[in-house]
Amino acid sequence: MLSVVIRVQVPSVVDVIANDLRRSVLSGELRPGSSLTEADVAGRYDVARATAKAAIERLVAESMLERSTHKTARVVRLGPQDVRDIYLSRAILEAEVLRRLAAAGTPIPEAAREANAEIRRRWNASSFDVVEPDMRFHTSMVDAVGTVRTSRMYRGLASEVRLCMAQVQGRQLLSPAVIVAEHERILELVEAGAGNEAAEVLDGHLGRARDLLIDALDNAD
Repeated sequence: MLSVVIRVQVPSVVDVIANDLRRSVLSGELRPGSSLTEADVAGRYDVARATAKAAIERLVAESMLERSTHKTARVVRLGPQDVRDIYLSRAILEAEVLRRLAAAGTPIPEAAREANAEIRRRWNASSFDVVEPDMRFHTSMVDAVGTVRTSRMYRGLASEVRLCMAQVQGRQLLSPAVIVAEHERILELVEAGAGNEAAEVLDGHLGRARDLLIDALDNAD
């Protein structure tokens, strides 16, 4: 009789703290520019300073926090030019992804449909609740191309993309109903082999969020 060993990955203390800090940043609980010291984190979670430092460094590596040598970490404050650059980088990469998926006749990933359905279910709960499924929609389309390096490049943008999404939703700048409808249109066009048309819808989809966020940031200054 064969015995099957199931290995369960248990999150480390650093993982748990980093995840909670990430949630605090994305929800706006930790505002852009807010300072975050090792002593603050150690006290908040009742852990050693070394553990707090490791969690902070995790978010620095993800570009959610920033700090220079011997300085206190702060929540990244995105300016209008940062937003333009992030959305341009996304548009360049994601548009080519859609064209290639359409040209190859690649089946729409089920994860994209599930993510869009989740946005539809969640949009009446909290604006922030749609950030993660929205991110999963776009990530699953990139992953469907099937190249490790393309996926790695996109994940290099992921934290800054989430920061933008969180600010758009936190300010309630864009209706989740519009997000769902445009996602569905992108999927329809890719499935029909219309890659250029899908890229055009994507351009409008990302451009609208970009412009609304830039206007909000300009008005906040």
